[in-house]
Amino acid sequence: MHVNPVDDIDGRCNCLAARRASRYLTAVYDQALGPAGIRATQFSMLYKLLRNGPLAIGELAAAMAMDRTTLSANLKPLERDGLIEMVQGEDRRMKKAVVTKAGLKCYEEALPLWRSVQDAFEGRFGVKRARLLRSSLQDVLDSGFDPWAEGEANLAAR
Repeated sequence: MHVNPVDDIDGRCNCLAARRASRYLTAVYDQALGPAGIRATQFSMLYKLLRNGPLAIGELAAAMAMDRTTLSANLKPLERDGLIEMVQGEDRRMKKAVVTKAGLKCYEEALPLWRSVQDAFEGRFGVKRARLLRSSLQDVLDSGFDPWAEGEANLAAR
């Protein structure tokens, strides 16, 4: 059997489908949050930090399902703009991200914008379907892979 190296994976590739939808929704939420001066990822980071208190980089990376390097790059603009600060943790080698007063003010300004786009999406997509979508995406995160593990360890979940 001959395998075509350009087989049609558009309707089959889970990663492609999720990334396309993610880019689409990210653009929608970024546009809505623009007046507050932050992007969707930054809003989510502020939320996680406000909800869970000061977090070490590793803790925040796990909460955001991001690798530490990408997370650090995303924290830099928040720190530069004075929305978070990195403070000494209990262990001197560990720093924790903390939302500043300016960060809280920014979050409070962005929250109604987020609610508006959230409600608009659910109005178009459907509240029940949106809830099912979030649940299914959480199931993906719980599927047993360890994508940020060193070497081949992440394939052990097969």
